[in-house]
Amino acid sequence: MLRILFLGDIVGEPGRKAVISSLPAIKEEESIDFIIANGENSAGGRGITPRIAIDLMRAGVAVITTGDHIWDQAGIVDFLSLEPRVLRPINYPEGTPGGGSIVLDTVKGSVGVINAQGRSFMQPPLENPFLAVEAEARRLRDEEGAQVIFVDFHAETTSEKIAMGRSLDGLVSAMVGTHTHVQTADEQIFEGGTAFLTDAGMCGPLNSVLGREVVPVVERFRTATPRRFPVAKGLVGLRGAVVEIDETSGKALKIRRFSRDIEPGPAET
Repeated sequence: MLRILFLGDIVGEPGRKAVISSLPAIKEEESIDFIIANGENSAGGRGITPRIAIDLMRAGVAVITTGDHIWDQAGIVDFLSLEPRVLRPINYPEGTPGGGSIVLDTVKGSVGVINAQGRSFMQPPLENPFLAVEAEARRLRDEEGAQVIFVDFHAETTSEKIAMGRSLDGLVSAMVGTHTHVQTADEQIFEGGTAFLTDAGMCGPLNSVLGREVVPVVERFRTATPRRFPVAKGLVGLRGAVVEIDETSGKALKIRRFSRDIEPGPAET
């Protein structure tokens, strides 16, 4: 049995500091074999930098997935070409820098990870993720021998994420959604053996609106005028999922939501 920890969108300095400081203990306590984290909001709430990606991987993250904010930080384009463990959505057009999938070897066999982005209410509109993920999952199985395949589907609507999970049932080991920063309570294993959770939630400040300070977000809704949305501070909630997978068949055995609250450490200088 292979146990994967997947962490939802890491938000800003509070989220990444909590993840980096907590991962070694979590890995031991939960007997985790492989860690995946969505890092697309880890730099000031928008995008990811090479330094942050390296810090997360040094802390134990094997693969970093992203989404619509992947291009928001300087230096990331060249870094994607150098570091295949940081993924951008696979359904970008051919020729886009970086890759949308990877296969890594573990002591319990090969693990494939695919990152895709939805199209409903998402910018920019990308190629069809259903076709792209299905084709890549088959390629990872047939050409790279990955029995265990995990998909992070970064999408806005619950319907699109549920439809993606259903379409992949029996083809991948697990599909967990990201992007909304709100953890859902619908974890399940479909009939074909694919574990599913509509959204993993976020790793970010709890006293917030999706990781941002409350007042400016509320004022934006109240007045419809532009506001800056700084990343909030205080107690950090780590949210995600733990999935147990039969490494021989690639079928999921269990899935449960992961939730842990972490007191903030000192601010970075």
